[in-house]
Amino acid sequence: MNIEPSMTIPRALRLLPLGLALALGAGVLAADETGVVEPAPVESAPGDFTFAAVVRRAAELAANPYAPDRPELPDYLADLDYDKYRDIRFEPEESLWRKDGLPFQMQLFPRGFLYKDRVSVSVIENGRAAPVDFRHDLFNYGKNQVPQEMPADLGYAGLRLIYPINRDELFDEVAVFQGASYFRAVAQGLNYGLSARGLAIDTGLPSQEEFPVFREFWIRKPDPDTTEITVYALLDSDSVAGAYRFLIHPGAETVIDVKSQLFFRKSVEKLGVAPLTSMFFHGENTDRFIDDFRPEVHDSDGLLVETGFGERIWRPLVNPVGLRVSGFEVENPRAFGLFQRDRDFRAYEDLEAHYQNRPSALVEPIGDWGKGVVELIEIPSTAERYDNIGAYWIPERPTEPGQELEFSYRLRFAKDPEAGMLGGRAIATRIGAGGTDILDPNVRKFVVDFAGPTLAALDPESPMEAVVHTTSGELSKPVVQANPENQGWRLFFELKPDGNRPADLRAFLRHGEDVMSETWSFRWVRE
Repeated sequence: MNIEPSMTIPRALRLLPLGLALALGAGVLAADETGVVEPAPVESAPGDFTFAAVVRRAAELAANPYAPDRPELPDYLADLDYDKYRDIRFEPEESLWRKDGLPFQMQLFPRGFLYKDRVSVSVIENGRAAPVDFRHDLFNYGKNQVPQEMPADLGYAGLRLIYPINRDELFDEVAVFQGASYFRAVAQGLNYGLSARGLAIDTGLPSQEEFPVFREFWIRKPDPDTTEITVYALLDSDSVAGAYRFLIHPGAETVIDVKSQLFFRKSVEKLGVAPLTSMFFHGENTDRFIDDFRPEVHDSDGLLVETGFGERIWRPLVNPVGLRVSGFEVENPRAFGLFQRDRDFRAYEDLEAHYQNRPSALVEPIGDWGKGVVELIEIPSTAERYDNIGAYWIPERPTEPGQELEFSYRLRFAKDPEAGMLGGRAIATRIGAGGTDILDPNVRKFVVDFAGPTLAALDPESPMEAVVHTTSGELSKPVVQANPENQGWRLFFELKPDGNRPADLRAFLRHGEDVMSETWSFRWVRE
């Protein structure tokens, strides 16, 4: 189910996490039959359309009960399965701004399959916003049987932006907004992988998760010589309405500057800000048998958290047997993100999916976000088609009805967002049976590889040591050895678990009084 990104319908289920895919498929989020509302256009103030217009619209929405915009679809769209929906493609020659020869072009997605919400799309030109009306001839419907006359108010399911990111003569996809508040982007030379979201609400709680949707978009028509494009979006859900601005700059790194202003109808138990969603099926640290010819299958292999004090924490991802939620308390975080550090084809051996070319994504907060928690959620998954990993920031202060919050951050999609880092990075984590003469499956051996320019510059005979801690069980004396294969250093240690108690492990390298690496963090659970 892997599709190359250029000029194709994105993989629908891979745009949705496991929970959302199941919820939409079961109709959990279906609108009240009497609650369908017509999308209301935003009136721009005199002069140029501004973010303030979207903020006013969000405030107006929040002052009234939530009314989803999900009018019933005709059967020929509502009954589509995954493959039939994929067969509907936007006609390339109809791409907006193509005939104008502009550096960006835009294409639209039809409603159908899991995508029931009606999304309105407008273009801002000469300071005014004009809607892009639905037209039958914008799409090639493939083998699907659809009538020549279709309702003019069908609306869309989302949009994609294309740009000559790899070659001057070829327009490739650089960003997609489709499905609830999900969006994703690629950088130069990379394929689609993990996604971002506008907002996460009550993720990982026993109660039903709430999925806000981007119900309206306004895209500023690009200038002939621009290298960036602006997208405004209106977010809406049962608990909150919000205004968003995305300034997208594609390139070797695709950078998206995000500004949001939120208006709460209700209190929210768990508010997830700047959420990221990814997939981890199995990897080098998976210590149970996976019947797959590929050594690893994942879009991301770890979570990075950089605290306000400058400590860098790396948590390798897992596909757990049971739901796993981990929190990292941080005040004014400098950054957090889901990364694909392993770029070696031999780690994946997949000629179709090209997991070694999936982007990493780093969130860099702008301004002080205060106290809170970077939370990582890992959902058990039986297939690579499900996004089962989530990461987001949870403010310490709870939300209240009538409250307004603002968040700004920079989102960087890149092959290596930490390319300039000199210190040691944990590039591999392996786990197996421990013991000396005879392997004992009740003792777990951990092997962690660290690499980076500073480590590579050290003499292999340098007195490197490791500091290792656990919250339960007994640790062996750690051993650190120079690794000539990657000009790094390898850490070995064993854990003798305390029965079935989980063990939270932390480790870093030290040379004398100097800390030489980030902090490796891992939660071991007997499975």
